[in-house]
Amino acid sequence: MQTARDVLTPDALSMLVTIQAQGSFAAAARSLGQVPSALTYRVRQIEDALDVLLFDRSSRQARLTVAGAELLREGQRLLDDIDAVANRVKRVATGWEPQLTIAVDSVISRATVMELCESFFALNPPTRVKLREEVLYGTLEALVSGQADLSIGVAMETNTSSQILGEPLGDMDFIFAVAPHHPLANAPEPLTDSLVQQHRAVAVADSTQRGNALTFGLLGGQDVFTVPNMRTKLEAHLRGLGCGFLPEGLARPYLETGRLVSRVMERPNRLVRISYAWRAEAGSTHGRALQWWLQQLKSPATRAALLERQQSN
Repeated sequence: MQTARDVLTPDALSMLVTIQAQGSFAAAARSLGQVPSALTYRVRQIEDALDVLLFDRSSRQARLTVAGAELLREGQRLLDDIDAVANRVKRVATGWEPQLTIAVDSVISRATVMELCESFFALNPPTRVKLREEVLYGTLEALVSGQADLSIGVAMETNTSSQILGEPLGDMDFIFAVAPHHPLANAPEPLTDSLVQQHRAVAVADSTQRGNALTFGLLGGQDVFTVPNMRTKLEAHLRGLGCGFLPEGLARPYLETGRLVSRVMERPNRLVRISYAWRAEAGSTHGRALQWWLQQLKSPATRAALLERQQSN
């Protein structure tokens, strides 16, 4: 006896769809260029394999049973999926990657990344895009480990591997900022390390999985509140839960409204060179999706927006 897999072929599903659309076996047979008995025989094969009735034979019309209607609903979805896969394979054959994974550091403007995604999807590419949020060394590690094809927001040298290429996005200013009700908001400037050390710092946890975690701006012996990303760090600063450095673009709107206060440190504010990097496999060329993203990142306006439009996050 044939199984469901033997009889539920795309051709058989298309036949059932035609019978239902034409309203009778005779009309469907004419449409398909077959005799009605051939369609009846194939339908019975499917019914025997599934052990259900698909059509109500009490009338001359081809009326679906409840089970038949369910099979047609799912069958039509499967046929649509098959068509989609076929079209996708054809487009992938033209040089598009099946998937492009992009690691984005939490200091990068989410709004700008979404605008880039919107422009990319407008091309109707076959490439699926997967975004990963990473922090500090984890942004580069995702690339080095092969978990990402492109990393945006790398805050260290990218020449760790011959398979990794990188270009600068630009420099990001970090300023020391606290809530207006934080004790350091009214402390005499410049703030010394010994004074800052007495207050809890807010730090973003490095997302690396290999033990090479980086930290910036922390003082030895200082109490630390560790958070998962830069947006959470901002929220902690606004609530007065700690102090530390924030990207100037992220802090600017809150400085202007007085929800944050910038403080002058005895040591200078941090200026960090931010880059983007991508995998360059030996002997292979970039797929069209990665080429598109790299082309966008060549734009000075795009680079600036990725670093400066933090207020849109």
